[in-house]
Amino acid sequence: MVDYLSNVLWTEDEIKFRKELQAFCNKEIAPIADEIDKGPYPRELLRKIGKAGYMGVHHDKSVGGTNRGLSYEIIVAEEISAVNGGLDMARMASTTLYGMPIARFGTDEQKKKYLEPVVIGDKIGCIGITEPDVGSDTAGMKTQATKDGDDWILNGEKRYITNGSQADYMCAFAITDPNVKSKDGMSAFIVDTKTDGFSVVQDHDLLGMKSARVSWLKLDNVRVPSDMVLGDLGKGFHILMDELDSERTAIAGEAIGYGRTPYEIAVKYSTERHQFGRPISAFEGVSFKIADMAMKLEAGRALTLTAARMYDKGQKITKEASIAKLYTTEAAIQITNDALQILGGAGYTTDYPIERFLRDARLMTIGGGTAEILRFLIQREVYKEFFPR
Repeated sequence: MVDYLSNVLWTEDEIKFRKELQAFCNKEIAPIADEIDKGPYPRELLRKIGKAGYMGVHHDKSVGGTNRGLSYEIIVAEEISAVNGGLDMARMASTTLYGMPIARFGTDEQKKKYLEPVVIGDKIGCIGITEPDVGSDTAGMKTQATKDGDDWILNGEKRYITNGSQADYMCAFAITDPNVKSKDGMSAFIVDTKTDGFSVVQDHDLLGMKSARVSWLKLDNVRVPSDMVLGDLGKGFHILMDELDSERTAIAGEAIGYGRTPYEIAVKYSTERHQFGRPISAFEGVSFKIADMAMKLEAGRALTLTAARMYDKGQKITKEASIAKLYTTEAAIQITNDALQILGGAGYTTDYPIERFLRDARLMTIGGGTAEILRFLIQREVYKEFFPR
């Protein structure tokens, strides 16, 4: 493995943290990385990640975290994804997609009961946003919650939910007031997946991310007590948008991991594989691809760290998170594809993990905000900066 740790962008503590994490990944994940790609990930492995402290780097110490910030979360995302992308997608769905809304909007009681077990790895979380007819247009949500005494009754479906069939808890979004615009009538709930009426229709069969589980869920008169409403009623859309900035930054960290390992394999292979009496690294058709990979990885890491540093300082990062995610996820697809091309026929076999990383990387220009939506957000934020209202 190449030493990326001398980069002046990182603090000494972050460099030490990354080295410790790499040792953990080499011991606990790398030996079974190919095996767990058959899915699903062993629950015990997420528990080990939690016990080691890698589920809670951006959560408060009061819930079992280490309160180090999003800059550490992107390190975790990169390093675990560099070994197995699906595993980190499951980890992140639990600690970031589910965990951050609870951390930022939950009561002390909710955090103790529904966040702490997730942070330490004993429980698994998921977030319920996407529906059969709702993807990028989250304001078009159909799932509804109606008041019944002191409880709320949830009805609807959620699709493509990472950890859906594995989760103990779900942060579910639903319309609580259909008489106003959905952005004003949406609320968030903590749902215990053991509640009557919660069911898994199926786990989707995916092109990649085989070690994760992505599910189609049904909510049929699921009764949720009022003390499991997350934040204020009608503020669900705000909670949802708040979560997306940290999610997109963390996904950018993952994308660097997806690209990094194929890049390293391609560099090594290009010096060992000989054609026409010399290593293929001597041919510019190969070495220029390596140059492009290196450039994309370095640029992506800097963009991602910028967004994370701003987030940790409490700054608005909608533009920066969108840029980081868009750039790194598209770069990961290009890098993994070029790495496979460098290996030729060998890259197309399962003798090397490049084909796995290519399949995994392809998802992330879709999940967490499509490339098209991110371009819309970036241009919107740019025009706001130039022409503030």
